[in-house]
Amino acid sequence: MDGPTIGLLFTLGMLALMFLRVPIAVAMLLAGGVGYVTLAGFTPFLASLKTGPYFQLSNDSFTVIPLFLLMGFLASRAGLSRRIFDTANAFLGHLRGGLCIAAIGGCAFFGAICGSSLATAATMGQVALPEMRRYGYDGALATGTLAAGGTLGILIPPSIPLIVYAILAEQNIAKLFVAAFVPGILATLGYMLAVAVTVRIRRGSGPAAPRSSWRQRGCALVRFLPVAVLFVLVLGGIYSGAFTPTEAAAIGAAGVAFIALFGRGPKLVLFRQSLVETAIASGMIFLILIGADVFSSFVALSGLPQALAQWIVESGFSPMTVLLAILLLYLVMGCLMDALSMILLTVPIFFPVIIALDFGLSVEETAIWFGILVLIVVEVGLITPPVGLNVFVINKIAGDVPMRQTFKGIVPFLISDFLRVALLLSFPVLSYGLIYWLGW
Repeated sequence: MDGPTIGLLFTLGMLALMFLRVPIAVAMLLAGGVGYVTLAGFTPFLASLKTGPYFQLSNDSFTVIPLFLLMGFLASRAGLSRRIFDTANAFLGHLRGGLCIAAIGGCAFFGAICGSSLATAATMGQVALPEMRRYGYDGALATGTLAAGGTLGILIPPSIPLIVYAILAEQNIAKLFVAAFVPGILATLGYMLAVAVTVRIRRGSGPAAPRSSWRQRGCALVRFLPVAVLFVLVLGGIYSGAFTPTEAAAIGAAGVAFIALFGRGPKLVLFRQSLVETAIASGMIFLILIGADVFSSFVALSGLPQALAQWIVESGFSPMTVLLAILLLYLVMGCLMDALSMILLTVPIFFPVIIALDFGLSVEETAIWFGILVLIVVEVGLITPPVGLNVFVINKIAGDVPMRQTFKGIVPFLISDFLRVALLLSFPVLSYGLIYWLGW
């Protein structure tokens, strides 16, 4: 049996373990380890374990992950989501569907601090849902908006899955953050437009709230000002080249901690819980990274990516057909798996295939374009029936809204997502154009 065949069999075995609810890190370690031993023997496998995981995790690029995680956990516990939503609501709440539009804007801002889709959906849901109930918003629209808005958490930089993709694909993290900015803005505006259209088609689904006075708006802006300064400092520092992503993450974590110190609530408990959550989440991510490194080493040794790329090139399929097939697979997997797991599992296999195809772009442009497309499709999977992790999170918070209604409320946002993917497929420059505009 040749190497690519063995690689394919053990990849299918790993997927079978995952469907049997074996943790993804363990599944990748088992499949990668046993596969490596089958191909090269036990002694070479031990030699690879001695060096591979160490050099993988000693990469200083990974220090950005716990720092951004700490920033997100502190922001969630310090009440920054409330400040963001209250400010957006003060200026937009008097419009039809205004609370939903404000929630989407809040998710975009909070996503830039948090970097997690599920955390963004859960945190903004706890803040916005009571207000929507108070003004009689339709349950489908309210829960659908918050589930979709939560996906902005992994698209608006900083994004943990995007950081991991950059490291796996050996791309510049800061450039990928810049590349995600325009698609992130398009996603935010597309979701707002979806709300505006929905409330005009289904009249009464999103009634207007009373208009806030200028004094109320001023007070909301004062409370929002530190969050806005932090947002500009972190993202502006990365985009201008003043900070590396790691430095920006450290400044962001310190900034959120500073805001939390001057807020209300038990400070010691807030910091202790945030540090514990950061340690747990970082440990989980790094264990998955070790499993991914072992599995990637096995896949590379088997020659599966090269064989797959050669087969595709010789098959006569157009590059766009291959790309669409890969994105469709990501969409299906997104219904069942989290974004980070999918990227760690598939990038070592699919990335060489995409780079081998001719899209009329440079290698760097292709890598950036593909990374943004993967992130968007993974995000769409988080709200796609029949699973959709964000949908389940929001539906559980709502409590009294049937799951069928929540999935019904998702439909306008899915339409917006598919139109955005089509736009980015047709015009790749929307992904990497801002990088050239900034002179990078």
